[in-house]
Amino acid sequence: MKTLFLLRHGKSSWDDPNLEDFDRPLNDRGVDDSEMMGKYAKKKRVKTDLVLSSPATRAKHTTEVFVAAARLKNSAVYDERLYEASARRLLSIISGVDDENNTVLLVGHNPGLEDLCERLCGDTRKVPTAALIRIDLNIDKWSAPKGGNGKLAWRATPKKLKKNGFVTTRRKSRTTIPE
Repeated sequence: MKTLFLLRHGKSSWDDPNLEDFDRPLNDRGVDDSEMMGKYAKKKRVKTDLVLSSPATRAKHTTEVFVAAARLKNSAVYDERLYEASARRLLSIISGVDDENNTVLLVGHNPGLEDLCERLCGDTRKVPTAALIRIDLNIDKWSAPKGGNGKLAWRATPKKLKKNGFVTTRRKSRTTIPE
C-alpha cells in the first residue's frame, strides 16, 4: 500500500501583468490557505517520505509554507516536469519514485491534479487552490499506479475547513482548531 497526497498550489497574484505564468507569486490568501492546509495536515498527522513540487513560484512558495506549517521533516524536491503536467506525465513521474518511499506529497497545478485524481480513483471532484487530497493506492511499487487502483481517502479544501471553523490567520497570528 502506498499513499499519495495531492496539494494544489495556493491562490496566485495577478497584480503584475508583466510576469510570466511560471513566476506568479502567491497572494495573501494563497499564503494563508497554504499555511492553514499545512496545519490541517499536522492535525491529521500527515507524514511524508518524499515531497515533490513544481518549481513554479506559486507552487514552490505553497510547498515551503505547507511543509513548515505541517512540520514535515522532508526537504522538497523541485521537478520542472511537474509544471503544467498532464495526468499522464504525473503518472510517469510517480512511477519513477523509489519504492522505499511509502508516502509521497505531490504539489502541482490543475488540470493535471484533477485529471490524476479522476484517473486513479474514478472520482471527478474539483481541486481548488490549496486543496489537499489523500489517495490510498493498492500497490506495492510506485511503478504500478494505473487507473482504478486508488481510493480517495479524504479531500480538504480551504473553503470547507473555514466553513467548519478551522481558521488560521497568519497576519493576525490566530489559530482556532475545532475538536
